Amino acid sequence: MKASNFAYVRARSIGDAVAAFRGCAGEARYLAGGQSLLAAMNLRLLASDLLIDISRIDALRGIERRGDEVRIGALTRHAEVQTSPLVAEHVPLLTAAAPWVAHPAIRNRGTFGGSIAFADPASEFPAVALALNARIELDNGEQRRLVAAEQFFQDLYETAAEPGEIVSAVYCPVAGAGDRFTFDELARRRGDYAIVGTAIAATFDGDAIARMRIALFSVGATPFLARGAAAALCGTTLRDADIARAQAALADELSPSEDAHVSAETRLHLASVLLRRQLGKLREQRP
Repeated sequence: MKASNFAYVRARSIGDAVAAFRGCAGEARYLAGGQSLLAAMNLRLLASDLLIDISRIDALRGIERRGDEVRIGALTRHAEVQTSPLVAEHVPLLTAAAPWVAHPAIRNRGTFGGSIAFADPASEFPAVALALNARIELDNGEQRRLVAAEQFFQDLYETAAEPGEIVSAVYCPVAGAGDRFTFDELARRRGDYAIVGTAIAATFDGDAIARMRIALFSVGATPFLARGAAAALCGTTLRDADIARAQAALADELSPSEDAHVSAETRLHLASVLLRRQLGKLREQRP
């Protein structure tokens, strides 16, 4: 299939892009790497009257540390996230997740900000942003605002971005000495969309968990923060009994989606299995 007819404009700045968006009488969308958007348009899952190409805006590029956060520009390629020494040192959960994003050809073109803005519930980076409670920077050409990941992902492909706002960067907290992370997903083949996946960020006080965030993806309309499972683990040392309680809490709070290939019951079972595996790996990590 092919996309329906649309107009195209290349923006020279964020202000230029926002002006084009506001001047469109129909449906306008921003185009960065295009690895998700164009595929959806070709399948007629999405339609647009105007594509605004923001891929040449230099202000949307770059990875840098700013205080206790790492700022990742929206146009940073997946492959750049995967190979960045700064990300590996300070945001290791992103480094762990990046190789699972599709295939090398897509990682070389797809953008980090595009993945966050598109908000595909089966994608890796939105779940990592939720696990880290990263802050998403939105720019309307006149001012910027920051939205916590918990408030950003609102429904299927729906975010807290106002019409015309551009995801310009993502701020990820710098990992501390007591922080441990783990990431994994289950898929039919490497590079396929995950049946279920999990991203975990935990802060340890000695051998005990002080804080934990467990984000699951490909389980519903948005990445899912498993608050009950995380609460069941705080203060524990991840003994087998502790992990079993977290699995029971997950079963109580998660009602996963189903599709033609995977039932809700199977997805819940796999989520529980994956949680147990990842918590076991987290327990084995040592400072």
